[in-house]
Amino acid sequence: MSAPYRIMVWTGGAALLAATLIDTLSVIGRHIGWPVHGAIELIQAAVLVSGGLSLLSATLANGHARVHFVLDRLSPTAKALAERVCHGATATFFACMLIGSAWIAADLWGGHEQSELLGVSWAAMRAFANLCLAITLAFLLAKAVRRAR
Repeated sequence: MSAPYRIMVWTGGAALLAATLIDTLSVIGRHIGWPVHGAIELIQAAVLVSGGLSLLSATLANGHARVHFVLDRLSPTAKALAERVCHGATATFFACMLIGSAWIAADLWGGHEQSELLGVSWAAMRAFANLCLAITLAFLLAKAVRRAR
């Protein structure tokens, strides 16, 4: 496992643990009379970081869901074709998500949206999500082309 990949996995894991910790402290705080204001906003940001890095990590590790009991029964030629179709379909899905997300980001860019309590920049969060989707799409397309050769 390369150092950048390890950093990405640890960052995503830390973000998920941070979301869990924030939620736990928020629940405890509500019950003892010390509510944590803005907890949901922080959890949303942490889950976005964790989710975006998880998508990228799964793509790099070739860990997206596959129906192995079907693929393993195909001939080598048919299996190679099915793998290309799988990468193409997954790339199409991520391209559609990226297009939709970029469209929303472009429409709302001038709005200077921020969360109500803590001022978390939704534009920055959308930019991070779009970056993760774009990198994931690039790796999927590279895998599809590499397997086609």
